[in-house]
Amino acid sequence: MISNSNVSVSVAVIGGGPAGLMAADVLTGAGVKVDLYDAMPSVGRKFLMAGKGGMNITHSEPFDQFLSRYNSRRNHIEPMLAAFGPEALRKWLHELGIDTFIGTSGRVFPTDMKAAPLLRKWMQRLRLAGVNFHMRHQWSGWADGRHDVLCFSTPAGVCKIKADAIVLALGGGSWSRLGATGAWVPVLTDRGIAVEPLRPSNCGFTVDWSEHFRDRYAGQPLKAVRLTFMDAEGGPFHQSGECVVTDYGIEGGLIYAVSAPVREQIAATGGAVIHLDLMPDKALPFLIERVSWPRGKLSMANHLRKRLGIDGVKAGLLREIVSAQDFADPVRLCSAIKALPIKLKATRPLDEAISSAGGVVFEALDDQLMLRSMPGVFCAGEMLDWEAPTGGYLLTACFASGHMAGIGVLNWLKARGRISGLTRPD
Repeated sequence: MISNSNVSVSVAVIGGGPAGLMAADVLTGAGVKVDLYDAMPSVGRKFLMAGKGGMNITHSEPFDQFLSRYNSRRNHIEPMLAAFGPEALRKWLHELGIDTFIGTSGRVFPTDMKAAPLLRKWMQRLRLAGVNFHMRHQWSGWADGRHDVLCFSTPAGVCKIKADAIVLALGGGSWSRLGATGAWVPVLTDRGIAVEPLRPSNCGFTVDWSEHFRDRYAGQPLKAVRLTFMDAEGGPFHQSGECVVTDYGIEGGLIYAVSAPVREQIAATGGAVIHLDLMPDKALPFLIERVSWPRGKLSMANHLRKRLGIDGVKAGLLREIVSAQDFADPVRLCSAIKALPIKLKATRPLDEAISSAGGVVFEALDDQLMLRSMPGVFCAGEMLDWEAPTGGYLLTACFASGHMAGIGVLNWLKARGRISGLTRPD
């Protein structure tokens, strides 16, 4: 049990997303006083937006496979997930009064599929625990040459506050209208903290569609396709799913899954090519045999529809990309159906992306997410230098990093004799 004297210690949490709220949850659970600051009028705005299509909170796949989703940052994310991973997150949700279920794809959702009830219950719990919420407080950095005095711009003017420890959970750079502006980057770099540039992740890409194709098919989903991509090192990516043709190019879950290596190849070479298998459940010889049947008076469009079931946006894509000469050759046409090349020119702007890559590098942090050059200042959430695909991986790591930062604060305060008793267990 933590001594009640711990309430005299005050921790400032800056950022009201999942990472910041989780850090506050850990700290108040140990009896520490928490003041949470956010630039927006209310907390959790991006969290609520992410839950509009169904709140995918985490994933049920085996732990090692789950870790693989974090690619080059796996080793940095693993300790956080070992302490507070998918199973611990589901248990925490159930303790909060939110039941979950596993969908057919292995994704985990609240039973009502919504984010708002979860956030309401969480906010009620935090308020009852004594968290003081300060809205419309835009953090502008540190004051008086110290790193325990924070400066905020508020509707009432500039204010300064002193804290015994600080958790920065300021988000990435996407969806600025919801508060994730990336405005914190120069504040940290001016203090000599290494930050990788923020880049779009889980984003769409620009394609040079013809005006005819764009006008006719923008907004149409490409269902039951398989995407193949070879990265710069020759590593293959294969995944089935859906995506959407847009007026600017292409986006959707299947595209988001490959956005990181595609983004890097575009940055290195100025472009990238993905291949779509429009009929992944049919082998090439079968397609060739069906397309080679005499079509009589049928138009080619009707021939493809009748023999293969290809019509709509898939037929439009073939006409858009396959040359007339190849279209007339069954072998080359069917080869294109199985591996249709789509040239991606550029990522969409960061502010349109679901999430961002880049952020505070892990080398600037200790193993409990404290800045090595600023003792008592911890970082968590999307402002760290990692990325992951959609599917519950983003949220899980945000929760886990907030949990780790909260534990780190408690351990740091205890080591300095600022709190008594036991810190909250991992």
